[in-house]
Formats: sequence, C-alpha cells, structure tokens
Amino acid sequence: MKKSWINLPNALTIFRIFLVPVYLYVFYSAYENNVFLAGLVFILAGLTDVADGYIARKYDLGTKLGAVLDPFADKLMIFTVLITFATSGIIPMWILIALGIKEIVLIIGGGILYLFKGGQVMPSDKFGKTATASFYAATLSVVFKLPDIISRTLFVVTVVLNLAAFVNYLLIYLKIRNEARE
Repeated sequence: MKKSWINLPNALTIFRIFLVPVYLYVFYSAYENNVFLAGLVFILAGLTDVADGYIARKYDLGTKLGAVLDPFADKLMIFTVLITFATSGIIPMWILIALGIKEIVLIIGGGILYLFKGGQVMPSDKFGKTATASFYAATLSVVFKLPDIISRTLFVVTVVLNLAAFVNYLLIYLKIRNEARE
C-alpha cells in the first residue's frame, strides 16, 4: 500500500516551517523579553521536530516528502536563529558564516543526490544529531540568559561539532554518489 504524503509527521514539519515567520515576528517585536519569547517559539519548533520523527518511525509513516521537508524545516529554523542572533550582536558573525557555509553545502549536496541520483536522500546520523543538539543548547543558553562565557563556549563547541558532522556527511555523500555510479 502506498503511503500518503498527508500524515501527522508531515503536518508537524509543515507547522514547523510556519513557525519561522512567527519566530521572526516575535524576535524583532517591541515585546519585553522578545528574545525569550522567540526562544519559546524555537523550543516549540524543536518539540515538533522530535514528535514528527518519533511518530514517523513508530508508526511507519515516513515518506520521501518528509525526508526532504524535515531537514529543510530544521535548516530554515537554524538559519533564522543564526541570522537573528548574528545581526543583533548576540553571537559573532563568524559563527553564522561557518555554520551557514556548512549548511549551504549540505543543502546543495542533498539536492544533487535527490535530483540527479534517483531521489536519494542523505540520511541523518549521530554526528548531525549531536551537532543539532549542541546548537539547541547554545541557543537556549542565550534564551535563558546564562553567563556569556557559557553561551560563547557552547557556540564554539557547536561550530566544532558541525564541522565534524560536515566531514562525516561529506563521506556519506561520496559513498552514496559512488554507489550510484556502479
């Protein structure tokens, strides 16, 4: 039986995409504690990310669309947070540049695999998940106003973990690409 693309995990992923403009609105608003409130939107996005993955695996509701939309939603929210934090002076611009270049290269590589290698999708793995968890910890350290030294350290650790994840994803990409040639 063919799986429908209209299911709860995909709906949660689409909801996460719609949370990006909500985050932006709240972050740039004149609300008192706007960064904290935007952080709550970010937390909601993270919870829906966990929920959609859990539901998709537990009930075998994974779809090709979900495999493409889920990382897109993640990257969209991560870019949004990075850009807002960097342009507001919360984090140094070099962090945005380092993580931004990594994400853009992964998006291009994933697009190439999907479009030109038979709809293949780059699988997520423990390196990428660890880097994402580190990003959440670093972001939440800002949202909950932990001391600057902790936030800075967490963002540096996040950059290092993202670079390690990038190298790992590059190796996976090369393996998939070479297998597709055979």
